[in-house]
Amino acid sequence: MRSRKKSPPAVRSKRGLQVVSGRGGSRRAPEGSAHALALKGSRDPSAEHPNRLPLLPLRSDVVFPQTVVPLVINRPSGIRLVDEVLIGERLVGLVSQLHPEVDEPGMTDLYPTICVGTVLKMLKFPDGSTRIVCQGQTRARLVKVVQTQPYLIGEVEPLEEELLEEGVELDALVHHVNRLFQRMIDQSQQIPEELQVAAMNTREPGRLVDLLASSLPFSIEERQVLLGEINVRTRLERLGQYLSRQLAVLELSTKIQEQVGSELSKAQRDHFLRQQIKAIQEELGEGEPDNPEIAELWERIKAAGPPEDVLHEAERELERLAAMHPSSAEYSIVRTYLDWLAILPWGKSSRDRLDLRRARKVLDHDHYDLEKIKERILEYLAVRKLKKDMKGPILCFAGPPGTGKTSLGKSIARALGREFVRVSLGGVHDEAEIRGHRRTYVAAMPGRIIQGIRKAATNNPVFMLDEVDKLGADFRGDPSSALLEVLDPEQNSTFRDHYLDVDFDLSKVMFIATANMLETIPSPLLDRMEVLQLPGYSEEEKTMIAQKYIIPKQLDAHGLVAGDLEITELALKKIIADYTREAGLRNLEREIAGICRKVARRRAEGKRGTISVGPNQLADLLGPSRFFRELVDRTGIPGVATGLAWTPTGGEILFIEATGMPGKGQLMLTGLLGESMRESAQAAMSYLKSHAKALALDASRFNKTDVHIHVPAGAVPKDGPSAGVAIAAALISLFRDEPIQTELAMTGEVTLTGRVLPVGGVRDKILAARRAGIRTLLIPRHNEKDLVELPPEVKADLTFRLVDTLDDVVPRLFEVRSVKSKRKPDPIKSKAPALTTVKTPKISPQTTPKTELPATKLPRRPRTV
Repeated sequence: MRSRKKSPPAVRSKRGLQVVSGRGGSRRAPEGSAHALALKGSRDPSAEHPNRLPLLPLRSDVVFPQTVVPLVINRPSGIRLVDEVLIGERLVGLVSQLHPEVDEPGMTDLYPTICVGTVLKMLKFPDGSTRIVCQGQTRARLVKVVQTQPYLIGEVEPLEEELLEEGVELDALVHHVNRLFQRMIDQSQQIPEELQVAAMNTREPGRLVDLLASSLPFSIEERQVLLGEINVRTRLERLGQYLSRQLAVLELSTKIQEQVGSELSKAQRDHFLRQQIKAIQEELGEGEPDNPEIAELWERIKAAGPPEDVLHEAERELERLAAMHPSSAEYSIVRTYLDWLAILPWGKSSRDRLDLRRARKVLDHDHYDLEKIKERILEYLAVRKLKKDMKGPILCFAGPPGTGKTSLGKSIARALGREFVRVSLGGVHDEAEIRGHRRTYVAAMPGRIIQGIRKAATNNPVFMLDEVDKLGADFRGDPSSALLEVLDPEQNSTFRDHYLDVDFDLSKVMFIATANMLETIPSPLLDRMEVLQLPGYSEEEKTMIAQKYIIPKQLDAHGLVAGDLEITELALKKIIADYTREAGLRNLEREIAGICRKVARRRAEGKRGTISVGPNQLADLLGPSRFFRELVDRTGIPGVATGLAWTPTGGEILFIEATGMPGKGQLMLTGLLGESMRESAQAAMSYLKSHAKALALDASRFNKTDVHIHVPAGAVPKDGPSAGVAIAAALISLFRDEPIQTELAMTGEVTLTGRVLPVGGVRDKILAARRAGIRTLLIPRHNEKDLVELPPEVKADLTFRLVDTLDDVVPRLFEVRSVKSKRKPDPIKSKAPALTTVKTPKISPQTTPKTELPATKLPRRPRTV
């Protein structure tokens, strides 16, 4: 019979287990420590070690009996365990974790087979970690964890090895393992010599298995299988299987490495021979044999119909490709370039549908109103019908968000029968996004223009450049400058992308750019585009669009039919007025979608019948009103005037507030005003001072009164000269102590001589004034042209007063009163005579006579539903 040899340095402890004494001998653990409490547990008389042991979880290590291993401990619980174990008998249970990422493992996170070991030595390091040297003693099975704090303590039972009889079979197994291990040594240079010497001098089979299992690169699962196997014969067989697999992996890895090296040397040799063959063929005047792949690529390029210069460049690149080896890096670059030349639609165009009636029907079906843009598209079709080689127009749709600019581009493509391509330019900072990267860069590719043409598969698509006003520029270049060539009809026929490096004809493409505001577009780029304004919609237009387009679309999107929901016209008008305040339609569509969702929920809950939504039901469906008309609350006070402002999202009303206090004639301006608006206020004050007598103002008060002008919404930046008339009106109202008419608003720039100059964004300002309840508007006479295209219902609701100078403005500011105002005197007038009794001043003789333009006499614009 052969049994395990006892380790020579081991001595038997008082408690029956073989332990190896460390330096300094053994000391008894303190009575209050967790280790001492564990030692007081019940004992099994037949066991060679105590029933309970402190457990040290190991993340990626498995310790075998009779092996010495170093361990690094970082967990606070592990460090405390080692400190207390060293005070006692130095016994510890070394258990491996099932999941290394678990910081506080429990019973389910630990392998059931452990190794009982002895701590031989401990060293502490400055980084807070502790390093120990342990020697495994015997196998054991973890029965349960009896304590988790301050560290794990488990109840264990010993596992005794099954003794083997000496014989030929055992010797054959040991010989087989040794032979496999020797083959691994021959294949790998990483096995240390010390391990070889130790294996050669180990005679006991079980000890040999433990030694190799702890030293060779087996997985945690494989090591745990070997640790848990108590039958030495079975353990030898499993070790032989694991060694065979490791040996196969090493042999295959060596074979792959040799093949890669031989292929590289073969590629170099082939390239050298190919160059020699090429030189010999050139001397003999013979051509290279045809390559089927290159021939097929050449046929594809010719079938695309490129110009002659492109064919010449393609032929040159094909010759380079034929001389390259397919494994070279340059080969894939040239091949990709030739694929781009072959796939671009050099001569492929879609046939335009030149039926004007059909085009008109498509445009009217998709969009309500927008007559000016529809007429422009029909004009293009008419000229295209007469002149086949007409170049594509360069259009720019400008207007607030939600007015249908992007969707209009799709409708134009459908009306023309062309492909539609959309490229968003918002936030683009790199010029290469437009022109592409040169082929010298890694992963170079064409720019967005050529990529869009490839996507369309025709050379005459409708190409939309969305958000062109939001282009940026930095150290990588200016994309707007790169667009100059793209959007110039005289240059885009020879557009050259950096990647292609050949000319591509863009003259047949119909480019449509979209923008919310034109001020941020560079002047050279704006000059190349025909700008078509898409102004905001009136309330009547929004109601019509909601009934014909938005409601049917949202019903279909939410799985409803026309009979499930009915929104009355009064409810729509209330949604437009009280829940949305915008020039476009996006918020209106969101609110209608919110109603549809609530109706869909009721349908899903089993409720049937048509749900009718009127004005009274909106509070339950959409909540309280979000907007209210504050005109009456904020006007009707001396020193307050209502102005008009334009923003990228539409028009807005603007309140100008002026107040006075005793002082030295200083002017204060607040409300986050820009430089232009500040200068307008100074110009208005200078005009009042220089024309105080004509305006019936007490000139002495200007030097004794400090004036403060404030424009509310102080967190919103404001700028522009169009508030000049409103600022002057507020100052006149302040010094007269007479309120301006409540339903009166005004816009216009004021000069030092009192002239009122034209401003922009008049249509959006007028629509905003109507939404706010304004009934009378003072606008510069030179803006009379902007009234022509107003909707008829807007003209009917508003009265427009055309003014040339401030002398035309003053008589229209105040209501005609038959009795004297009973308002309390202004504190700034304590030393000055009252101004409320001053009559309206005469208009200077040199002023141009006032002309009123009645709303009912304005020319009406034709409208198509």
